[in-house]
Amino acid sequence: MSSPRFTLSSVSTFKGLPAEALELLEDRLQLISVRRGECVVKQGETADALYVVVSGRFAVEVEGHRQPVTEISRGSTIGEIAFFAGCARTATVRAVRDAIVVRLTRADFDAISEKSSAILTAITASLAERLAAETRRNVAGNGFIPVIAARPRPRTIAIIGATSGSIPPTFLSAFIAASEARRGTCVLSSKNVARVISDSCASDLEFTAALNDLESRFDTIVFVTDEGITPWSEKSIRQADDVLIVASALEENPDAPVPLGPLEAFALSLHESTSRRLAIIHAHRGSITGTRHWLALRDPAMHHHVALDSHDDIARLWRFLSGEALGFVACGGGAYCCAHVGVYQAFREAGIPFDIVGGTSGGAAMAAAFAQDLDPLAIDAGIHRMFIKGHALSRYTLPRYGLLDHTHFDVHLEREYGSGRIEDLWTPYFSVSTDLSNCETEVHRDGSLWRAIRASAAIPGLLPPLYTDDGRMLVDGSVLSNVPIGTMHQLKNGPNVVVSFQTGEGQRFDVDYASLPGRRDLLWRALNPISRRMLPKAPSAATVLVRSLMADRDHFERHLAPEDWLLVPPTPRDLGALDWRRHTKIMTSAYEYTRSAIELRNRRAAARCPAGK
Repeated sequence: MSSPRFTLSSVSTFKGLPAEALELLEDRLQLISVRRGECVVKQGETADALYVVVSGRFAVEVEGHRQPVTEISRGSTIGEIAFFAGCARTATVRAVRDAIVVRLTRADFDAISEKSSAILTAITASLAERLAAETRRNVAGNGFIPVIAARPRPRTIAIIGATSGSIPPTFLSAFIAASEARRGTCVLSSKNVARVISDSCASDLEFTAALNDLESRFDTIVFVTDEGITPWSEKSIRQADDVLIVASALEENPDAPVPLGPLEAFALSLHESTSRRLAIIHAHRGSITGTRHWLALRDPAMHHHVALDSHDDIARLWRFLSGEALGFVACGGGAYCCAHVGVYQAFREAGIPFDIVGGTSGGAAMAAAFAQDLDPLAIDAGIHRMFIKGHALSRYTLPRYGLLDHTHFDVHLEREYGSGRIEDLWTPYFSVSTDLSNCETEVHRDGSLWRAIRASAAIPGLLPPLYTDDGRMLVDGSVLSNVPIGTMHQLKNGPNVVVSFQTGEGQRFDVDYASLPGRRDLLWRALNPISRRMLPKAPSAATVLVRSLMADRDHFERHLAPEDWLLVPPTPRDLGALDWRRHTKIMTSAYEYTRSAIELRNRRAAARCPAGK
């Protein structure tokens, strides 16, 4: 099998060049094989060559950014601006899988430009248009708040077995069966690769090109590794955007980190945490413990629990892999958060499952109940039990650390949510708090479930912060991210249902400021039943605090993707932030609103795609 001549006509940078000029450039191109992890260009270096991606995938890394700023793939140029401007490289570009590029040196380009002046003119016009488009995009977004997004969805995935390297046969059969029901998916193993790639490949470069060429025919390619470290296993792992580590749950729950197998160790040496995914296989659904011991040495970007007797679990795993997983984002808002239960109920009745749930403050508490797959009526009963019967947020104390008795609140939280851990939930879950020690958001994806809710709901002034073992101070997540859609986008690709509340924007308060009593007058009137009824009807301190936190300082709308669905269920304008007495009514109202919204959306979808067409 010989590599075909690479053409530049489909590369945007060179569009518009005369055929003669393209041929001159193509004659000078050098075909280069790049191994996973190798750098094509490095930030700060002299731009002495231009590269074009023939096949593969590359991450663009910039100093000062913890994660790659973008990824580039087939047909893209690497380092063209620095090359044509004659300046130093502005980023490092690293292969995230085995790849092939073509290289054009500056000496060759200069020699060709002297023969054809049209080359420089056309390329300059192309770059100017690209820079103008980038400027327009930045201006449209005001250029101040970056949109946080997940990595591009993986096109190639390597499945490896944990510890021994063996993939559970029952799981593999179910996984492959599910893949066959999905269009555009190709599953390769050492047993069938020769049938899929019919031509013989004389070199590793040709084999890489043949594997990468499959992407023009398939949306997703799955490489099933051998049990041990074989040439096929190594190539599969190098070729993969992501690795899916498959582990069989142990008969006895582990009480220490589960050791890595040789194949896992090789995969982890090449793949960063962001491209690792762990699936823990269980015979059937039931309570889970010990997940943290699987995560300790593997540090995956996300993990999944899969029951072999559950078709839904396999389907959910595939939705994550294909970038179709449906997320639920719950916002903060005190008693307003009862509306989340109504939204959840409507989707549950419509047979639309959420693949991952997360939220802030009160929304974090509601989402945690959804992650436990609780019935909506049971959740509503829990709200009544906790806030009406138990007065969980109504017991005041001396305001030394907070206005409310946090120990009373904590007892109720632990009673409702138990001693379980986040990583042991069947449905992936996160909550968001604010780390005042570092002035940044803290995303809770493991550890005690009730403590994660407690941190996310630590309303400043009302409840003391939650202090971590390493001394950080965590308060309500609404301080920085009341609607954590940005966090959800970081965790996964695909659509999300996002809930926010209209808490009376533009609402006016008929309060005479001068009538607000001072401390002595307030104490006297509060103790007198008659004068107590004559106190000014102004919002309570708790209501002011919660409304302040709900002011959407993170401008969450900027993070909404086209496939996200924003729902704003109705809530009473006169509702106090900690007034939970109308919880069932608020839930029911949100349920009716969401059910109507789902029906309307379904009718519009049916109108766009009539049956039989």
